[in-house]
Amino acid sequence: MDDNVAGTYADGERLADVGIEGIMRALPHRYPFLMVDRIVDIRANESATGIKCVTASEPHFQGHFPERPIMPGVLIIEAMAQTAAVLVIVSQKIDPTGKLVYFMSINEARFRRPVVPGDVLHIEVTKLRQRDKVWKFEGKAKVDGKVVAEAIYTAMVMDT
Repeated sequence: MDDNVAGTYADGERLADVGIEGIMRALPHRYPFLMVDRIVDIRANESATGIKCVTASEPHFQGHFPERPIMPGVLIIEAMAQTAAVLVIVSQKIDPTGKLVYFMSINEARFRRPVVPGDVLHIEVTKLRQRDKVWKFEGKAKVDGKVVAEAIYTAMVMDT
């Protein structure tokens, strides 16, 4: 990937889906903190959908909660952030070496229903605005077409 080649893709241009290998090239996260399995429906500099297959073997279910496993809401928000980070890195053709995407704010987070093992999260992120290295997104996580969580958040691409 080139380092931040602006204008390479037209806004809204459909980009190729990104599988787990591409996600791991774009993000420094690894198990157990890699929260997205695939990115689909990528529209350059505008939107993308992350897919997360929730499994009972994930370590957070050991303590949240042993008798009724529920995916923590903060991890759903993290999945939104990871989906948005891949969108930015792929859209801008940023070389992710030596770069991290940091949260700056999380607003209007709402959790509508529990996410449990066996659910497939569809994490829809849409850019609200971008100024230089700061991006603001709206994220909605859905299971079976129903919103389970949503948030507005701001992140920044930084050198490590």
